[in-house]
Amino acid sequence: MNPIIDFGEIFIFVALLIASIIALAVGIERAIVFNRNTSKLAGDFIRGMADRLRSRNIRAAAEFVKGSENHIYARFSVFSLAHYDAGRSGLDDLMAGKIIEEKIELEKRLTILNTLGNNAPFIGLLGTVLGVIKAFYGLGTLGNTGAEVVMRSISSALVATAAGLGVAIPVVMANNYFTRKMKIILQNLEILTKEFLASMSGRPVEGSKE
Repeated sequence: MNPIIDFGEIFIFVALLIASIIALAVGIERAIVFNRNTSKLAGDFIRGMADRLRSRNIRAAAEFVKGSENHIYARFSVFSLAHYDAGRSGLDDLMAGKIIEEKIELEKRLTILNTLGNNAPFIGLLGTVLGVIKAFYGLGTLGNTGAEVVMRSISSALVATAAGLGVAIPVVMANNYFTRKMKIILQNLEILTKEFLASMSGRPVEGSKE
């Protein structure tokens, strides 16, 4: 029984180590993506694009997009300008679909952080349970003479729970941070959508009679 439990304890710590490495890699990758789309330049792009759309200068808006960096707002604007002649209702539907597409891209790999954050404490708890089983098995084998050994085993077993929480807490914080960033980006895309649709005010809707 002890060899199996010993192997299980080692497996738990290896699993937590792998989980922490995966979480770190995903966190760095997502941080790069989200910071690029919430940087000051991205904010300046939204304001600059809004100014040109409010003046209904679509040509200037197209030129402005060409000279901007590659981020989600620029891609969204290029898509919207390419379908600008679809009419107000058609453009509204197309942009709504584009926002869903971008949301899927932003949510990519966040499920990994969410899964690790929710399950890392349970993995650590499993390690603690195995350690406690080992401790009581030793107590039953050694009797009172092994009390000191048993207490050390229980103390070591609690390290697994601490390790699980040590992985879960920063992962949950990172996931919440990225989720908040995603909401901001999607709200900014909604702002751009309204600016595009408002720029069409006064234009005849496709299919309407003048």
